[in-house]
Parts: sequence; C-alpha cells; structure tokens
Amino acid sequence: MIICGIDEAGRGPVIGPMVMAGVLIDEKDEEKLKKLGVKDSKLLEPETREKLFKKILAVAKDYKIISLTPDIIDDALKSDNTNLNRLEAATTAEILNHLKPDRAIIDLPEKNPKRYQGYIKENLKTKVELVTEHKADFNYPVVGAASILAKVTRDKYIEFLKEKFGDFGSGYMSDEKTQKFLEKNWDNHKVTFFRKEWVSWKNMKKEKTQKKIFDY
Repeated sequence: MIICGIDEAGRGPVIGPMVMAGVLIDEKDEEKLKKLGVKDSKLLEPETREKLFKKILAVAKDYKIISLTPDIIDDALKSDNTNLNRLEAATTAEILNHLKPDRAIIDLPEKNPKRYQGYIKENLKTKVELVTEHKADFNYPVVGAASILAKVTRDKYIEFLKEKFGDFGSGYMSDEKTQKFLEKNWDNHKVTFFRKEWVSWKNMKKEKTQKKIFDY
C-alpha cells in the first residue's frame, strides 16, 4: 500500500508562512524511516532535521511542499467562506491530488476529525483513505517525515528573512525579539511577512494608532 503523511510547520507565529508537506512512501518503507531516526520535528535539533531532510527524500517515492504566505493566510481569515482550518484542509487536498496515495495520515489541527475530513473532501479529486489524528507526527514516522520537510523549509525561509531584516527571533509572540520587532516594524511597508489578521498585529496597530491620536 502507498501511504502519505501530511503535516505543517508555522501555524501559530505572527511572522512568516505556514508550510505544509506531504511525503509519499511504500508502507513497508516506514521501517526505513524509523531506522533513520525520523520523528516529530519538534523533538529534533535543527542540525538533525537538516541531515534527515535529504535522507527522507531518498526513501520517499514522491513529496510535495506548499508554502502558505501571510497574505494567503490573512485572506482566509478575512473571508466569510473559509478559515485557517479550511485553508489547511484545502492545501492537504491539493497535496493528495498531486501524490495520489492509497491512504493519507494527517496531523489533525482541530478537535473534530470527521468535520476536518469533510473539509478535505470538498477539494479532493482522488480516491484516498483518510486518517486524521492528533499527534500523528509523533505516532507515525511518515507524518514525522512530513513535519521535518515542512519545518526545515520554513526555517530556511525565516533565516533568509533574518539576513535581510535582522534577527526577529522565532516569529512567535512568546519571543521577546519577535515582540520588539513587531513593535518597531508593524507599519513598515518593506516588511511584508507579518500576518495582519493575527490578534498580536491588530493589537499593536491599535496601541500605536491610539498613541498618535492622544499626541494631539
């Protein structure tokens, strides 16, 4: 049986894209992924993820990586017809339509598995058995492999942005560097990688514009 694991990296930060990846393998090759040490990317050091990236591609029959830029995410959140979960599900369907596995194992981003599968099927053009589970990246090596491809791809792009704009930390609001960068650059037109539908960006805009009003 040909199986596919799907996962994302960067769902929560105010900075940068959310990257989704699908890895297609023969089911029997999951053992090869285990022997390589493939697991949930969050449990691995950056150097280890980098090394595993190419090794995963050597085992995989095929793969697909899609980067959802901040403007795409913002458009989804502004729309009455979609949201972040639906965007992620539509992207999952796009990956599956390309890879055409017999079974897909998907890390579940919401509470209701059946509802999320319904979102995927709205855009699915290929026949595939869907398995949607929480912590699938931890429980299935093929999903762990997808999480590594997504994480490494996002991290490389974040490093590119840092080289150009300076060190803004992880992009998450729990990071002091990210907080300071947002405060300084929230209205900088050259900085096009903020998610402006995020509460953190909206709150910063509100705080800064109110200060300007009270300056008069």
